[in-house]
Amino acid sequence: MNDTAHALSATRTLWELVDRRARLTPDRPVLLQDDRRLSFGELRARAERVAAGLYGMGVRPGTVVAWQLPTRIETALLSFALARLGAVQSPVIPFYRDREVGFALRESRAEFFAVPGVWRGHDHTEMARRLGAKGVFEAYDDLPDGDPSVLPAPPAEGTSVRWIYWTSGTTSDPKGVLHTDRSLIAGGSCLAHALRLTPEDVGSMAFPYAHIAGPDYTVMLLLYGFPAVMFEQFALPDALEGYRRHGVTVAGGSTAFYSMFLAEQRKRPGTKPIPSLRLLAGGGAPKPPEVYHAVVREMGVQLTHGYGMTEVPMITMGDPRDTPENLATTEGRPPEGMEVRIVAGEVRLRGEAVCQGYLDPAQTATAFDEEGFLRTGDLGHLTGSGHLVLTGRLKDVIIRKGENISAKEIEDLLAAHPAVGDVAVIGLPDAERGELVCAVVERRPGAGALTLADAVSHLRSEGLSVHKLPERLEVMDALPRNETLRKVLKYKLRERFSGPVSG
Repeated sequence: MNDTAHALSATRTLWELVDRRARLTPDRPVLLQDDRRLSFGELRARAERVAAGLYGMGVRPGTVVAWQLPTRIETALLSFALARLGAVQSPVIPFYRDREVGFALRESRAEFFAVPGVWRGHDHTEMARRLGAKGVFEAYDDLPDGDPSVLPAPPAEGTSVRWIYWTSGTTSDPKGVLHTDRSLIAGGSCLAHALRLTPEDVGSMAFPYAHIAGPDYTVMLLLYGFPAVMFEQFALPDALEGYRRHGVTVAGGSTAFYSMFLAEQRKRPGTKPIPSLRLLAGGGAPKPPEVYHAVVREMGVQLTHGYGMTEVPMITMGDPRDTPENLATTEGRPPEGMEVRIVAGEVRLRGEAVCQGYLDPAQTATAFDEEGFLRTGDLGHLTGSGHLVLTGRLKDVIIRKGENISAKEIEDLLAAHPAVGDVAVIGLPDAERGELVCAVVERRPGAGALTLADAVSHLRSEGLSVHKLPERLEVMDALPRNETLRKVLKYKLRERFSGPVSG
C-alpha cells in the first residue's frame, strides 16, 4: 500500500475518508456509469447536498434508514450522504422480496426506506407500502436536495454501529450483521493492500452495491484514487461494451463471474473480450484450482481470489505476485491486524474488520468464542507460509458410513473434467450409509454427455479415495444461484434431490 493510501486507511469515519480524498484529487473520476462520470470532488459536494435534503426530511444522526437500490451512482451518493449524517444504514439487496424485505424493515426498525420505484418490472414502492414501511421515498434518478449549511458536524468517531447488513437467509430468517465505519474501512484496506492496484487502474462493480462488497470496494477506490465502472444490470456479452468503453483493468466478483468471462473468451479464443483487462479478482465462493489455471492460460490475465463474508468483508486475499500454486490452491494471506486461528478444523477470526455481532444478542453470544474470535463455520488450515486453504463448510461435510468427506475436494477435482462447467457436491439422506455423495453438474456449453461412470473414472484417475466417490450424478442446465455473487444454493439442490431417484 502506498504512503497516501496507508495514511488514508487510518481515517476514523467513511465521511472523513471521502473528504480527505476529495481534497487530494478532486477532479479525478471515482464512479463511471454508461456515459456519466462522477469525480471525487463531486462525490463530496453532491453527497453533502443529499445529506441536507435528508436532514430536511427528518433524518438525524442515529436514524435508521433502509435502502433497497440498484448499483447506480445515485445509490452511492445516498449512502455517503447518510454516512455524512451519521445515520444507521440498512442496505437491502434489490432482488429481495416481501419476506426478506419485511423482516429487515421490522428487525432494523427502519424509520425511512429508500426504493427505486418500478425496477426491472417490480414495483418496490407498492411493496414497501404493502409491508407498512415508514418514510418511504423513491431514490433512483432524483435524490433529496438541500443547503449543506444546515447540516450538523459530521461524525467524529467510527466505532459506533452505523451499518446493518443482511445475510442471505437461504434456510431461515436473515441475520442482521452490525458494522462500523472502521470495520468497513479495515475490510477495504485489506482488499486494496492485497491487489496492489494503482491510480491508473479502472475497476468495476458488477455486483449489487447493497452487498457488503459495495463499501468494501468503494473504500479501495477512495484509498487509491482510481475509478470503477458501475453496472446496474450485469449480463454477458451485453456488459462487455461498458468494460471496453472505460478501459477496465480489474474485473471479477466471484467464481461464477470468472466462468462467465471464460465462456466469452472461448467464443473467440484469439481475441481478448476486454483488451485492457489485466486482473480478475473476487471472492465469496469457492474457486477450483482449474478455474485459476484456465483464466491464466486462456485469457492471459492474472487471477487473485479471496475470502470474505458479510460478517467480515475481507479476511484474506491472493497477491498478484504470489506463486501460481498459492494463487490456485489457497485463499491468500490475511493482512496485518487480521488474526486467523484454526480450532478443531474451523476457521476463527479476530480483528478490526470483524463485525460487532448481530441485531439478535443471542446470535452474537453463540457466534464468538470465549476469546472473542468469530466462529465462521468454515473448515480450513494455514500453510507454512501463512496462506489459508479452505476445505469446506462444517455443515457441508458429508458423513458416509461414519467417514467425513469434504464436498469441496470432490468439486475441485470434478471441475477439471472437460464436460463440467460447474459442479456442486452434496450429501443426501441414505438409510444404509447415513448420507450418500451426489454430484450435481452444470455441463459446459458444447460438451458431450456426462455419466456417473465418466465422473467416477475421472475422480479415480485423480487419485480420489474410493470411499469418497459419488454414488449419484445429476446434470442440470444451470445450477441454482443467488442474485448477489452468484453463489450456488446447495439447499435448493438438497431439496430437489433428496427424494427417491425417478426412473
